[in-house]
Amino acid sequence: MSVPDRNVREKTVEDWRSKIDEIDRHLVELLNERSRCVVEIGKIKQVSGEALYQPDREKRVLDGVVHANPGPLPDAGIRRLFERILDEMRSVERTVMHRGDGQKES
Repeated sequence: MSVPDRNVREKTVEDWRSKIDEIDRHLVELLNERSRCVVEIGKIKQVSGEALYQPDREKRVLDGVVHANPGPLPDAGIRRLFERILDEMRSVERTVMHRGDGQKES
């Protein structure tokens, strides 16, 4: 059994918060990357006349992220987060389908 190295300092709350801030910035990047995909899908749906809301697709997305969840966040929490993400993505897609662009709104 190894003895902990006394010279290695424990992470502080600020260290962990700094890590969380870094993760948050990465999440924003990923959400915007996802939004860019949604913009392109909205353009295709606008031309093809497909419906904005596709409940079967959303169910597959939600089932997929719950299945991929290793924890510690509970499955119900993952589902709620992704329901909100899907709602916001649908809003982006709706804007594209009605206005024809994918520019940032305030």
